[in-house]
Amino acid sequence: MNIGSAIKEEIKSFVLKDIDETIVMAHSDPFWKSLRDKGTEIWLDTGDIEDAGSLWSEEMTALTTNNTLLNKEIQKGMYDDYIAQAKRIVKDLSPKQQITEIAFMLNARHGFRLVRRFGSLVSVELHTDLAHDFAATVNYALRLFEICPDHFLIKVPFTATGLLAARYLGERGVKINLTLEFSARQNAFAALVARPAYVNVFLGRIGAYFKNNDLGSEFGIGERTTLATQKLVNKLSSESGYQTRLIAASIRTAEQVENLTGVDTLTIPVRIAAESCKKKLPGSYSFVSDRDFPVVFGRQAEGCHFEKLWEVTENELLLANEFSRDPPKSGIELINLAHQSGCGDLFPILAEEDLNQIARDGKIPVHSHWEKRIRSGELALDALLNLAGLASFAADQTSLDNRIAGILLK
Repeated sequence: MNIGSAIKEEIKSFVLKDIDETIVMAHSDPFWKSLRDKGTEIWLDTGDIEDAGSLWSEEMTALTTNNTLLNKEIQKGMYDDYIAQAKRIVKDLSPKQQITEIAFMLNARHGFRLVRRFGSLVSVELHTDLAHDFAATVNYALRLFEICPDHFLIKVPFTATGLLAARYLGERGVKINLTLEFSARQNAFAALVARPAYVNVFLGRIGAYFKNNDLGSEFGIGERTTLATQKLVNKLSSESGYQTRLIAASIRTAEQVENLTGVDTLTIPVRIAAESCKKKLPGSYSFVSDRDFPVVFGRQAEGCHFEKLWEVTENELLLANEFSRDPPKSGIELINLAHQSGCGDLFPILAEEDLNQIARDGKIPVHSHWEKRIRSGELALDALLNLAGLASFAADQTSLDNRIAGILLK
């Protein structure tokens, strides 16, 4: 996927050309101030410029996009003329490279428009085809970062390759948001091996898995996982000297905004943020560390080892520390070493048909398809949700790519 430096420079110039955004004049909001005063960063989880502007306050510090959110904006047609104009820059590349490069331009340009409008940090996500490609991840992440080094956070997914690429990029000054984690133990590896600026727990998807599959209450399990992860990330950051902050992501309710006060960062969809303002009174918060989140399991959840979401074994910490001191040379080596060390369910090796089934299930997997493997310990819920998240983002990326391809053929 590598292209010449001249084309790269032309692409960068085209991304930045003629961006004229009206700066949002943000004002303080007492509701968000009461949350911010507890030490929690407030991000909006949206790529919609107008929606974000309707709620933006001076207490907010970032917006986060992903393949799904960017695709929603592209499908509105606002960039169709831009895509048509971009064709002249990439016309000498292969058809696949043309699509990849224009997708890169759209990601960078929309992210930079958000920066110009809000003056905030913006998390921008890489093309899903790069998730297991070290060289391509590094290449495109560096190019994104060079476009806006003061405001872009580069989102790299939690994969074996992603951990190593994030480490490499961070050592070169790139601010990384390592994404698609669902457990404390995944984030132990993220914090120790990748050493990113931010890690995540997608707590809403954890709750949805339990609700959709009748495994117990959707409330409590994501929050409990987030709290355990926050404590662990704090401890590991203190011990290692590498500062990593936790993002509570995939927030689904206004109550979760209140319940997660004190977590480093909340990234909140606009609709939930608006509901939070209406339902909650300023100053009603207490720190998350003072709370207990009981988990109610149904009978079908027995023996499925769901405690792995918030528990981290000594063996897992030992391996993460070993990788931190001496990172594997490749994602494949990392996976093999994890399996040899008894941590294989963090990085499962699945057949192509299994991956296709995960994609068919959607971003919330069907438990009955995976129950036997989860019970046996071959597969764990955090890894399953990670793979489902990647597959879901890939589907939206394909939708975006198809729109680009359709315009290029005109």
